Amino acid sequence: MAVLWTAEALAEATGGRVTGGWDAVQGLSIDTRELSPGDLFVALRGITHDGHVYVKQALEAGAAAALVSHVPDGCANGNLLLVDDTLKALEALGIAGRARTHAKVVGVTGSVGKTSTKEMIRTMLAPHGRTHAATRSFNNHWGVPLTLARMPADTEFAVIEIGMNHSGEIAPLSRMARPHIALITTVEAVHLEAFDSVEGIADAKAEIFAGLEPGGIAILNADNPHFERLKAAAGKVGATIVSFGRTSDQIRLKDVQVSGAVTTVSLAVHGTPALIKLGAPGAHFAMNALGALASVEAVGADIARAALDLGDWTPPDGRGSRVRLAVPDGEILLLDESYNANPASVRAALAVLAATEPGQGRRRPGRRIAFLGDMLELGPSETSLHRSLADLDAVAHIDTFHTCGPRMKALHQALPVDKRGVYCADSVQLAEAVEKVVDAGDVCMVKGSLGASMRHVVSAFKALGTPLPDNRPTAHEDA
Repeated sequence: MAVLWTAEALAEATGGRVTGGWDAVQGLSIDTRELSPGDLFVALRGITHDGHVYVKQALEAGAAAALVSHVPDGCANGNLLLVDDTLKALEALGIAGRARTHAKVVGVTGSVGKTSTKEMIRTMLAPHGRTHAATRSFNNHWGVPLTLARMPADTEFAVIEIGMNHSGEIAPLSRMARPHIALITTVEAVHLEAFDSVEGIADAKAEIFAGLEPGGIAILNADNPHFERLKAAAGKVGATIVSFGRTSDQIRLKDVQVSGAVTTVSLAVHGTPALIKLGAPGAHFAMNALGALASVEAVGADIARAALDLGDWTPPDGRGSRVRLAVPDGEILLLDESYNANPASVRAALAVLAATEPGQGRRRPGRRIAFLGDMLELGPSETSLHRSLADLDAVAHIDTFHTCGPRMKALHQALPVDKRGVYCADSVQLAEAVEKVVDAGDVCMVKGSLGASMRHVVSAFKALGTPLPDNRPTAHEDA
């Protein structure tokens, strides 16, 4: 594997001191469970964990060296890079990683769809050149610098996801990433616990323009109620505005059709008709795809070829991925939306579930079943926002709702009696009920905020049977 950083370059970027006999690293890791031989292990201090405790383990597992603020026990003769503060050193390394590359950088933020859109852009840019993007949702105060520090010097395209929970978090990350293109997928009522209004959320998302390179491009959702507000913020830094959506005259959405596992999107690119197919069901993915296409065009890639390559994209785990499970008498289809949740993303996920045809069990036809955990960080409106899910049109097409968490109790009570399933205090209890409430032929969707830990429910599903190969037609194959 190629050298990512020499010890000399690491020391220069971080102001650190090298000890031991190492001279280079091939990658970076902050988790010993995901460490590869040759990595630099970065010992970060968290609220509940201190990475320094795992330094000895990391070195024994093959780490080339460790970035530390002090010599951990048992590592006196180890390969170390000693700094005053490991997080600040990681930030400095991220800045250095960005500075040494000539890559075109796309920054992605928004209330919903950041990771899916990032992966769409990655999929489309990869055939055009060496492309680097964050793994999973590494979009916070340590995830962004880690992504930048992991970026090879010869990268041609980079896609950096930037998230936030509070005002003031995006601007410093944007200045670190220095994007040429800044995409805001949408602005929705999320993180209301930390904001007085959705307008405040829009202003926080607009912080991505703080680091936009001179002559940069802002890509905005023309259908969002806060489009003009975001457009004004982008205009203040001299950005060129590119819009997408049903009301856009640039990248215009004309129609969306969901058929089985494929979403067909009709659009017009600067007036020229086009058609794209996505290998996942969901009208909400269409808007993500338009923003992704606009980003790809903005970096100078061939948009026609990119549109074809988009057919190879599938949703990441926890964000709409589909898992077929072989169980007695048939199979269960799991729609895994477990990574996170807010009112907008739950609406979209329920719409997908409502439109997905169940299978056939031995004893009866399959059902559509939702497993929902709390939506967090919604502030004073959390009860009404949970309760209002019962009013969605999709509810009529879903057989049963199993819920967990104190906030989801409002939805449980608001649902028609014949649609109320199991209600549990938390996801661990709901996971224990899974085996009793599902059967062959069912299509089941799991969703909840990250703090609701709906991964326990997903694990319970996967314990029911053997994963089957996905035999759905790809977007390229589908007629």
